[in-house]
Amino acid sequence: MPRKNTVLLIFILIFSFNSFSQRKKNKQKITIEKTTYNNLYWRNIGPFRGGRSVASCGLIQKDNVFYMGSTGGGVWKSEDYGISWNNISDGFFKTGTVGAISVSESDENIVVVGMGEHAARGVMTSIGDGVYMSMDSGKTWKHTGLESTYHISDVIIHPENPKIIFVSAQGSQYGPSKERGVFKTIDGGITWKKVLYVNQNVGASSITMDMNNPRIIYASMWEHSRTPWKIKSGGKNSGIYKSSDGGENWIKLKTGLPKEFGKSGISVSRANSNLVYTILEAEGSKSGLYKSVNGGKEWKLVNNKRINITRSWYYMEVFADPQDENVVYVLNAPVMKSIDGGKTFKKLETPHGDNHHLWINPKNNNIMINSNDGGVNITTDKGISWSSQKNQPTSQFYRVIADSQTPYHVYGGQQDNSAIGIKNRTYGGGISWKDWYSVAGCESAFLAFD
Repeated sequence: MPRKNTVLLIFILIFSFNSFSQRKKNKQKITIEKTTYNNLYWRNIGPFRGGRSVASCGLIQKDNVFYMGSTGGGVWKSEDYGISWNNISDGFFKTGTVGAISVSESDENIVVVGMGEHAARGVMTSIGDGVYMSMDSGKTWKHTGLESTYHISDVIIHPENPKIIFVSAQGSQYGPSKERGVFKTIDGGITWKKVLYVNQNVGASSITMDMNNPRIIYASMWEHSRTPWKIKSGGKNSGIYKSSDGGENWIKLKTGLPKEFGKSGISVSRANSNLVYTILEAEGSKSGLYKSVNGGKEWKLVNNKRINITRSWYYMEVFADPQDENVVYVLNAPVMKSIDGGKTFKKLETPHGDNHHLWINPKNNNIMINSNDGGVNITTDKGISWSSQKNQPTSQFYRVIADSQTPYHVYGGQQDNSAIGIKNRTYGGGISWKDWYSVAGCESAFLAFD
């Protein structure tokens, strides 16, 4: 009996294999004519509101001109204090996630953009492809290298010689990489030199230049990594470094700082070159805002309020007022402002939370542009009032889905801006806010319809 069963099993397997092979031979090859989709085109159905931004800047030559970078929509420009925005990177950039923007103070035509968002997230952090440069105020762009840096935190242009540029790169978040640290070019991006490097797991989270003496540069180095299940932030290899010779040599600053810490941001005061601030993530009460009054030789913890250091891997940004040495801003979920050198802080109201960057006009500190999870907003009165974010079609969607209604509806979950739905076509002259409706709160990554 066992022998008969074995023979039967072998026969069934042979028959099944032959049947499968025959079906595979008879399967028709599906071909799609390219002309089938020739008449299809993309159209923007909104919403016309801002999405996450971690990069922005203005011009010292023209108070009304600003640039912003979004985490998925490239670079945008406003020439009317943020009343309207126009995309200037489409057709030039290969990736759409912007990590840093800087405009030359000596030549307003030169704009340098570092790609790849620098605010690490547990959900998704998009990568970039290096550095792009424009020599005509954003009309045209050229890629200038550093493709494998993936996440660029800052771009600093020498105030007198725009061919000298520094880039702080975090590098790959998902594994060891040598393409991280501080990079420098002296020929406008034709060639790059890595001038500060710790190891394959330590990237540069922030860089600041003393604009009164551009040979002096400070850099924050961050030991960190990501896996599909966690973010690791901090270690003995994180540190604050200083160069006094234009980035050729660096020393690690230690006195008064924790021996081990995580992500940090750094800013040297333009109003007082000896004054340097760093906001850093450390164990327990060691986290907080540190201050040096002697160019980084010694540091003192001046404020460790929790509101300034929550979710450190996502924030940790500090900006010294360029005209008032007593004023310093720390960016976190809210924007926090101190007028007494960091001893105390008060919340500065902004149109949206989760703040990642602040540019303050060096010649007029009333003028600022703030990047946050709702886009960018501009103030000309030190934050008493801000421009709208409802004019930037840069909202970041995790995923979208369509239903089977007629007309069909499209649904999507936005990063920190709720989940929404809209008909695929409206009957008016355009798409406005009244055409969108909420389907879920906060930032739903997945949506499904019945």
